[in-house]
Order: sequence, then structure tokens, then C-alpha cells
Amino acid sequence: MELFNIEAQRLDGTPTTLEAFRGKVLLIVNVASKCGFTPQYTGLEALYRDYHARGFEVLGFPCNQFANQEPGNAEDIASFCSTTYDVSFPMFAKVDVNGDKAHPLFQYLKNEKSGLLGTGAIKWNFTKFLVGKDGKVLKRYAPTDKPEKLRGDIEAALAA
Repeated sequence: MELFNIEAQRLDGTPTTLEAFRGKVLLIVNVASKCGFTPQYTGLEALYRDYHARGFEVLGFPCNQFANQEPGNAEDIASFCSTTYDVSFPMFAKVDVNGDKAHPLFQYLKNEKSGLLGTGAIKWNFTKFLVGKDGKVLKRYAPTDKPEKLRGDIEAALAA
């Protein structure tokens, strides 16, 4: 499976593939509106605004698999992200990241970069995957890794 062939649905319901992001450095994140890490939206948006012109994208995938922290529908999520954090990076439809119904994108990402101690499962919201221009997963970050700490890795990926 190639990353760019994976289908996804935008938050507004529009179907797409990740082909639109070929040749760009991606930070793919499972997000939630009611999580202790939700303030990371500020850092993610700052990264997006700082590096977007250089070929960087943040892709947000809402997930409700962890303590019901993303209970809203697409309209609720879009409104929250816009009014609370002024999110302008691409947001996608709510997905599962673990289990039998895990979205193919997260199956791919977990297969490419396992977590701490070799576990594949995503432990919580705001797990982040840095993907190079060629679609290869470069790094996986824990929910506790603040977006601003990723700048060096993002700059290296953009320079590659």
C-alpha cells in the first residue's frame, strides 16, 4: 500500500485521496476537542502557518476512541476548531485509529512506525506522524510531544 493512494473524507464530507499531498512534508495527527492535549491545536496551527509555503501540511483526523473526547459531529468539530483555535490546516472526518475499524491511513502509519516498546496501537489523542515528501513515515511522536519541539525534524524533512 502507498500512502498517497489511501482514501480519506474531508470534514465537509468530500471524498479525496492523499495524492493531493504528494511531494509535501506531512504531520498527520489524531485530534480531539475535549482532550488535555487539545491546546496543541495552537502549536499545530503555528507550524502550519510557518512552514506551509515551503510545502508542509498538517492533517487533522478527529478521533473519539479515547474517553469520548471527540463526541461532536463534523459541524461541531469544524466550529470548535475555527472559533477556538483558528485552525486553517486540512481537517478530515472523524476516524478510528485502533481496532478492527481503524482507518486505513492509521493502519498504514502504525505499521510503518510502531510506538514505544514496539507497540503498534495509538495510546491517546494527539499522536503525531511526520511523513516525508516521498510518503515514507519518518517519525512518530507521543501525545505529550509538543508541536513546537518538532520544528527541527520538520525543517530537516523540508530540506531533504
